[in-house]
Amino acid sequence: MYLIVVGAGDTGSYLVERAVNDGNDVVVIEQNEARANAASAEYDCLVLHDDARNHSTLRDAGIDRADAVISTTDVDSTNIMVMLLAEEHDVPNLVSVVHDPENLPVFEKIGATLIENPQHLIADTLYHSVRYPTVSDFIELDEETELVELTVTDDAPMAGQRLDAAIDSGSLPEGSLVVALERDGEIRAPKGNTRIQAGDQVTVFTDDASLTDAVAAFTDDRA
Repeated sequence: MYLIVVGAGDTGSYLVERAVNDGNDVVVIEQNEARANAASAEYDCLVLHDDARNHSTLRDAGIDRADAVISTTDVDSTNIMVMLLAEEHDVPNLVSVVHDPENLPVFEKIGATLIENPQHLIADTLYHSVRYPTVSDFIELDEETELVELTVTDDAPMAGQRLDAAIDSGSLPEGSLVVALERDGEIRAPKGNTRIQAGDQVTVFTDDASLTDAVAAFTDDRA
């Protein structure tokens, strides 16, 4: 893929490293001279020390053949302008970091794929790691729901329980749903007659009100 990454800060640099290592053609646009020089020295890609809010800069970056433009700066107005210009050039994939939730409607109108403020995501991850140490991964779907991934322990209330009887028995709280299960290296879609076993890795959809009880149901961890 031919990717244009705007911004070579912490988020942009990590993205560039991953993209280059995966064999993609990457062009970086960075307005800060020190960051541009550092990126040029570190990564095997073209780095432009310029302003991505200019058509001429984007043309120099080869935007007319870009598969995606990804804007990672810490200024939403810059990211919005980059997305608008990329849209004018009919770039098929527009991706941007968004820092202020009030700006979400603008990005959505453009049609960009949005990534939450990275600092907020890191803070959420750290908090969940402390609050729910048995949760191996989580994805916040919105302000009230999320997906959590955890491994069923031997003494968990759900160990040995069928899913279709779990809520009635009180083992699984209402507002929670097992959406995926991995057993012996095989991922399967659980059904009502699926019986949960210790050692299963389950992905659970849950609302915030049920999160603590859902974690406890599979790990006997009252966090």
